[in-house]
Amino acid sequence: MRALISVSNKAGLVEFARGLVQRGWDIVSTGGTARALADAGVPVVQVAEVTGAPEMMDGRVKTLHPMIHGGILARRDHSSDLEAMERFRITPIDMVVVNLYPFCETAARPGTAFEALVEDIDIGGPSMIRAAAKNFKDVLVVTSPGDYGRVLAALDEPGGPSMELRFALAKEAFTHTGSYDCAIANELEAVAVEGGACRRLAERDPLPPRLIVATNRHRTLRYGENPHQPGAWYVPADAAPGDLPAVLQGKELSFTNLLDVDAASRIAAEFVEPAAVVIKHTNPCGAATGLDLAEAYVRARDADPLSAFGGIVGCNREVDEATAQAIASTFIEAVIAPAITEAALAVLAARKNLRVVIAPAAFGAGGVSRTLGRLDLRSALGGVLAQDADRVAEARDEWPRKGGPEVVTRRAPTPAEWKALRFAWRVCAHVKSNTVIFTSEDRTLAVGAGQMSRVDAVNVARMKAEAAKLSLAGSVAASDAFFPFRDGLDAIVAAGATAVVQPGGSVRDADVIAAADEHGIAMVLTRRRHFRH
Repeated sequence: MRALISVSNKAGLVEFARGLVQRGWDIVSTGGTARALADAGVPVVQVAEVTGAPEMMDGRVKTLHPMIHGGILARRDHSSDLEAMERFRITPIDMVVVNLYPFCETAARPGTAFEALVEDIDIGGPSMIRAAAKNFKDVLVVTSPGDYGRVLAALDEPGGPSMELRFALAKEAFTHTGSYDCAIANELEAVAVEGGACRRLAERDPLPPRLIVATNRHRTLRYGENPHQPGAWYVPADAAPGDLPAVLQGKELSFTNLLDVDAASRIAAEFVEPAAVVIKHTNPCGAATGLDLAEAYVRARDADPLSAFGGIVGCNREVDEATAQAIASTFIEAVIAPAITEAALAVLAARKNLRVVIAPAAFGAGGVSRTLGRLDLRSALGGVLAQDADRVAEARDEWPRKGGPEVVTRRAPTPAEWKALRFAWRVCAHVKSNTVIFTSEDRTLAVGAGQMSRVDAVNVARMKAEAAKLSLAGSVAASDAFFPFRDGLDAIVAAGATAVVQPGGSVRDADVIAAADEHGIAMVLTRRRHFRH
């Protein structure tokens, strides 16, 4: 039996090759893979010895040869293929172990020139993979080091690898090459031809003419939005393993669980200080910061304890034991955080149905797909809507500041009101429209989400505050979009707020500002709207 091995990712390579040799296999290899095997004492035959032709053109041509592809593609049950192999003295290749040049890694390196990028477009590798996958009944194709163990185990089974395994590996192989081609196609959208030469653009079009998306199914879900709808969770095929979310415990996730988990991470990630949020139906019941994460969680939960029952918790810090104990004291469906301590996980393990999701990339700079960038995608009318992900960039730094929100009333906010307004704006941006929320400097007091008018949003928020026995006197308010009339502002003042932040932009802005001056409250305009539908 003969295996052809040529891999860029050499994890587990030597151990796997030794396992094949111990089982009587001959190894054929190329370039760096052959050197790595020879250096480790693994017997290996160079591809050039098989083809009778040396590697040429800086390694561009080495496996594109009938002695290689004939050995891969020959059907063992077709007499004409067997006759051709005999006539041309082609030895069958029974296994192809190939993963591709690191194109994505090369593309991600700052300053990589177009010429260097092109050289990491693999040609022979995809050809061998596709050939082996096409002939999967006779040839095992292995593209991931993660499959080495099960392939060796299958070789020891009576009758050898099953047809189910062969076909599964073939599907993985076509996914591997398909994702690779998607990555190349998307990367080339950020290349311009200037003066007869190709140049990579420093700023790529966030909405390119073609968006080719390759994803892998990360998990099958309990169900979709409703139990009669099947659902699954897909992640970009180019996602680094460290960027993938991990579900550490709990019941299987549903579609709606993940929407809520995503909403929780978005709000918690807006804060640098310890922050926690409790989500229900993608909207925050409460959000808060604190001296530590445990304090932040308790304050977020207590902003609307009735709604927090059965909610989803997002934390922007590693969950420690004290925070876990606070969470475990409430009925919570899921927790998402960048990390969790072993002691905290032991506490939450007592709640066996509680899902614990760890997603470092959701809270940091990682997790940006080379395919998708920071695009938000949504299906609509049989197609896909794409937009740049919304970021509350205007609130990243302290308020007031130059270039920050504009004071448009006679009274400017006090230092405490400025701090509260910035807090409110960062949360408000992630609440379903129309929304008006009331907060203090470091916690939500009432959230009026997803209403048809701003007056309705205020009334819902007041009802929530009364239910939680929280006073809105002296609070600040944030509205995700402008006030079309002064009635919304009048309702906010009647609720007890003393300062308001909103984007502005209404034809009646002057009337609304005049109303604010009439009431003696402070108002600032961000000039940036944050609708969330």
